[in-house]
Amino acid sequence: MTLSSMIVSRDWQEVSVLECILGGMEIGVDVEPRPERARAKLASAKFDALIVDCDLQGTDEVLEGLRVRPNQPLMPVAFMARPHGFSTVKEAAPAFMLKKPISVEEAVHTLSAARNTMVGGRLRYHRASLNLPVTLECGPKKRLETELRNLSQGGAGIRSNKPVPVASTLQVNFALPGSALPLTIRGEVVWNDGDGNAGIKFVAIKERAKKDLQLWLERQYFAR
Repeated sequence: MTLSSMIVSRDWQEVSVLECILGGMEIGVDVEPRPERARAKLASAKFDALIVDCDLQGTDEVLEGLRVRPNQPLMPVAFMARPHGFSTVKEAAPAFMLKKPISVEEAVHTLSAARNTMVGGRLRYHRASLNLPVTLECGPKKRLETELRNLSQGGAGIRSNKPVPVASTLQVNFALPGSALPLTIRGEVVWNDGDGNAGIKFVAIKERAKKDLQLWLERQYFAR
């Protein structure tokens, strides 16, 4: 599974540069030179990102189409234009700027940041199923050995032989498959079903652990 993007432009020299960079990042590209067709595609298909050439007449309507989709998640939008073209831009979503003529170095930096946003959008509701031991520390002298059943950026599902009370705060300790380094995350029990299954919401996670978790989830997601 790959990420997807649309470029709305007929500036073929700049488009070829962007296609090369996006391809290297394993991001699929759909080039649409006609804004009216781009708007129709956005209404009927899902894209992870949009790159709009603000020098192309009709792209205002494309951006307006994004604003009137309240039930659709916002995608990152990259605005491409000569410097004067940005004066009319109204941000419709998390925005990135690409000045013409496009510098490869700057574009790589900008699109890498956009890719992180794209991946975050894909992973926001993704849960990876797994089966591995996890230790819960519910207090200075209370440890509970349980089983981790699923994992996401924001929390985990566990199964325990002993009940874990709702609203209890605890520390979650486990190692991701393929890694010997343990993760330690503070969490809160948000539900249990009385049969040993419970859900934990992560409330504090160190930056290094957050990055390791996201990279692992990304690998699981795109390997499907």
